[in-house]
Amino acid sequence: MVATIRYEDIVKVPKALLHDHLDGGLRPATIVQLAEEVGHELPTTDPDELGRWFVAAADSGSLERYLETFAHTVAVMQTASALRRVAAECALDLAADGVVYAEVRFAPEQHLERDLTLDEVVEAVLAGFEEGSAQAAAAGMPIRVGTLLTAMRHAARSQEIAELAVRHRDAGVVGFDIAGAEAGFPPTRHLDAFEYLQRENFHFTIHAGEAFGLPSIWQAIQWCGADRLGHGVRIVDDISTEGPKPVLGRLAAYVRDKRIPLELCPSSNVQTGAAPSIAEHPIGLLRDLRFRVTVNTDNRLMSGTSMSREMALLADAFGYGWAELRWFTINAMKSAFIPFDERLRIIDEVIKPGYAPLVGD
Repeated sequence: MVATIRYEDIVKVPKALLHDHLDGGLRPATIVQLAEEVGHELPTTDPDELGRWFVAAADSGSLERYLETFAHTVAVMQTASALRRVAAECALDLAADGVVYAEVRFAPEQHLERDLTLDEVVEAVLAGFEEGSAQAAAAGMPIRVGTLLTAMRHAARSQEIAELAVRHRDAGVVGFDIAGAEAGFPPTRHLDAFEYLQRENFHFTIHAGEAFGLPSIWQAIQWCGADRLGHGVRIVDDISTEGPKPVLGRLAAYVRDKRIPLELCPSSNVQTGAAPSIAEHPIGLLRDLRFRVTVNTDNRLMSGTSMSREMALLADAFGYGWAELRWFTINAMKSAFIPFDERLRIIDEVIKPGYAPLVGD
């Protein structure tokens, strides 16, 4: 075990993020301002108190209260100007946390209440990411942001959103996702969309293995062809630890052998009950077994977190040092949905040099 590394030092090293929801990462002060503009009532109009309310509601163990948090953020993201502002601030906040590459996802179908079209929603978010990235670069904090478009698995618009993603693939949309309740809404309901994306040579990830377990993971991979697993934490259910060494079931072995990336979100996984605690999170076992593990934030507002905080929690819980944090980071960058040469450049020119003095390379 190595000495726990300091949070303030983790902020300084380059990080890569694959699983972050735009509507789960707003600044509380921005929510207050936007809510006032559109007449949306909030639990409190004090930004500090509101930030604490979001975390408390997400920690409550009540699904209703957890979902209520997103009702407030989505409500203030219904105009082009609001979407652009939220996206720009997202890029700036991630860059300030040392994130050099991020894939941020959102569901365009949830932002149509004020008569925006799906294309206008996407264009506003892409413009915001471009604006925020430019401001971050000017401040000496360069970041590359890719966008994932999400379809809600309980709705029936996945084909439409898949086509929307492909339509904007050359403007900053790098992938597709489905999200929402897993139980009762299997990914196979959206098979037409996934088959379309494969024909278009387009990348996609699927929220699977967070709440519903192995069947969700199996369908996402073997029926739908997912490139990555959103969360995927329940793959641990296919690993036996009763003997002298862990024994992988056929699905777990397949996921590891195929190097299918797991978009693990430690704090969020604890909040949703997918893991009992950070110290008992399956990420420790999965990392030891050399799965393609990545560390992510999921919803920074609801979890009161950041990439640096997630890494600091893991370093404290598992005794990870800089070599392990670099391993997580390179895993994520290898698994990104941008072209190979761009991934390689960021690994070789940004990530490796950023960690070299700390790991002794």
